[in-house]
Amino acid sequence: MADYLPPRELWPKRLYTLPEFATYAARFNPTEELLGKAVAAGQGERTAVLFEDQRLTYNQLLTQANKFANALRELGVQEGDRLILRTPNIPPTLVANFAILKLGAVCTPTSPLFSRTEIAHVANDAEAVAIIVSSALLGEVEAARDGLQTVKHIIVVGGDAAEVKAKGFLPYGELLQSGEASLDPVLRQREDVVEEMLIVPDSFGKYGWRVTENDVIGGSAPLAFGAGYSSYATIPFRFGAAASLIAKFEPEKMFDTIQKHRVSILTLAPTAYRKMLQVPEAEKKYDLSSLRVCTGGGESLTAPTYHAWKEKFGREIFEGLGTTEMMYVFASNVVSRKAKAGSFGQAVPGYELKVFDEEGKEAKAGNIGHFVACGPTGTIYWRDPDKQRHAITPDGWNRAGDYVSVDEDGYFWFVSREDDIIKSSGYRIGPEEIEVTLATHPAVADVGVIGVHDEVRGQIAKAFVVLKPGESLSPEDLIAFCRGKIATYKLPREIVMVNELPRTPTGKLLRRVLKQKEPATQPPAVRTGTG
Repeated sequence: MADYLPPRELWPKRLYTLPEFATYAARFNPTEELLGKAVAAGQGERTAVLFEDQRLTYNQLLTQANKFANALRELGVQEGDRLILRTPNIPPTLVANFAILKLGAVCTPTSPLFSRTEIAHVANDAEAVAIIVSSALLGEVEAARDGLQTVKHIIVVGGDAAEVKAKGFLPYGELLQSGEASLDPVLRQREDVVEEMLIVPDSFGKYGWRVTENDVIGGSAPLAFGAGYSSYATIPFRFGAAASLIAKFEPEKMFDTIQKHRVSILTLAPTAYRKMLQVPEAEKKYDLSSLRVCTGGGESLTAPTYHAWKEKFGREIFEGLGTTEMMYVFASNVVSRKAKAGSFGQAVPGYELKVFDEEGKEAKAGNIGHFVACGPTGTIYWRDPDKQRHAITPDGWNRAGDYVSVDEDGYFWFVSREDDIIKSSGYRIGPEEIEVTLATHPAVADVGVIGVHDEVRGQIAKAFVVLKPGESLSPEDLIAFCRGKIATYKLPREIVMVNELPRTPTGKLLRRVLKQKEPATQPPAVRTGTG
């Protein structure tokens, strides 16, 4: 597998400053560390996973993982093989993950939104030997089947077993029953990107969330994202805690899950929090007394969302920022428990963070620059040395891909993704600030802002606005609303009313989809004057 990774000289430097990192063995198995040791220590009957009305203990989760791992081994899966997961957040997803890791193979979770073309690309690029897919998500895999170059087995979770076999696929349930309940773990070198599965719990889990065995960690991020994988496949099990799963986010369903599973640590995208705030009288209908920590990330939380949640539910949302490439959050307000509304916090213990200017020098407090990080995890791209070169600074820092600033207290403030920044008339404009302003209008349900080409200014801000049912507004009304709230040069120069905005399953705005619909060089025919 080393042949598929970039040369060592392109890897980021690592910092191992926490004492926990010195305790890791040179070779270990993640499944054994996160599940096997808990069972061996007499914690086998503790709750490991909660899903709707289902409950899996540590013993049950480990047993099912062993059985499925044995079945995979019978199919020829070996150490280092890549297997793709295309499933929602359901118990079989975790079973499959820990089974794959028990064999020393590589689990490759993919987005449930991937098209047949994207599925084939990832499978072929990874040279995957198998795909484990939910029956509800099988259609695109079937459509991609003829283009899968290395996949030998397609294993289907759910559905009718006879129909699955008639298509030439393998029923997950039958494989699970066929495997033996015990299996010796395959040990991997810690630097083979398995140490991250202990590093994330031992840094953010311990010093951020401060997880104990009594916690239930819940949320909705898919396991295909670093946020979802770390939240529900690593952190809980390091501490003997439980993971609460939800297959698809819906505001009422999330409230019900918090109440039913007694979730104590909630992690959601800011858009999810905003949608939950729209549920009428939720503070009266649902028992949220189990919640002790709420965190958010993936996009800007914004001060209005922070204050609205705190006012309605009496709890702060501790915003954070991280990257999937670095496995999880490396900056968060949850570390100090002293949030600054609108800031995504300070460095998580074990990490160092800086802001670099365009010359690669450290920027002064308050100045906008490139966000870089260094710590025990780092960006390593698969089969893409050119992308790797751009991801790491010459002295080994990880580029987060964001424009940020830092204040005198060491709190970082998000401005924009580097590829989302709007460069207009010499100014750099973060779209989030415009979105936050527009979103405070009582008639606005959702909003997204991008930069579009302009012959004079280079770029201008274009807003896509979803109005609440029954509301009617003109672009001029919204621009007038923004005046005096943001600087004139930041005002949106074009506003379009739309029925909905493209978002990920966690609610994160897909600006790239909005950008793809815009002409690359030609300015729009009609503009709204803003002075």
